[in-house]
Amino acid sequence: MGSNRIISPSVLAADFGHLSRDVQMINRSAAEWLHVDVMDGVFVPNISFGFPVMEVLRRESSKPLDVHLMITHPERYVERFADAGAWSVGFHLEAVDDPRPALQLIRAKGCRTCLTVNPDIAVGRLLPWLGEVDMVLLMSVFAGFGGQRFIEDTYQKVRFVRQQIDRQGLTTLIEVDGGVNAQNAPLLFEAGADALVAGSSVFHSSDPEQAILKLKGIAG
Repeated sequence: MGSNRIISPSVLAADFGHLSRDVQMINRSAAEWLHVDVMDGVFVPNISFGFPVMEVLRRESSKPLDVHLMITHPERYVERFADAGAWSVGFHLEAVDDPRPALQLIRAKGCRTCLTVNPDIAVGRLLPWLGEVDMVLLMSVFAGFGGQRFIEDTYQKVRFVRQQIDRQGLTTLIEVDGGVNAQNAPLLFEAGADALVAGSSVFHSSDPEQAILKLKGIAG
C-alpha cells in the first residue's frame, strides 16, 4: 500500500476565466501538488497550454507544480518547463525511443522525474526504469481529454507496480491520472497508489476544498 495520500488537482479542469481564483483555492486546500497537463495536439489530439500559463501558475501557486507532458520529443522542452517553474516533470515512455536523455535533463535542472504510460501500454515496460525515476504515472484514461470514464483494470496495474517497487526496496511513487473520484480514490490508495490526479471531481464540485478532503479520505 502506498504510504502517502497525495492529491494533485489538474488545473486543466479549472475555470481559465478565473484562474488566479482557482489556484488560490488550491493553495488554501489540503491538496499537496497542482497538476499541469501540457498537450501539443500531436502526441494527443488536443492542445492545452505552454510556458506563459506555466509562469502564471508558478507566480500564483504555493503548491509544487506537477507537470505532465503529453507531447512528442519531450527532450526538446523539459528544460524549459523546469525553468518555467516545474517541480516535477513527467513524460510518456511511448513518446521516446530512450527516456534516458530527457530524464538526465530533468535531473540536471533539479526537478523530480516521472515516466508515464497510457492505458494501452503494458506497465511491464516501466519496470526497467523504476529505480531511475522519482515517480511513475499510470493513466486510468487515455491522455488528452478530461471527463473520461475510469478504466477498471487500473487497480490491477497499480498493485503490480507497487509489488515491484516494494520488492526492490525503492521509494518510487505511483501516481494515477484519469477519472479519479471519491468512489475510486480509496480503492486506488488501497491498491498502492501514492498520488491521485483529479480534475473534474475537484474543480466542478460545488465545494472543491471539501472534495479534496473526501479524495484524501479525511472527510465524510
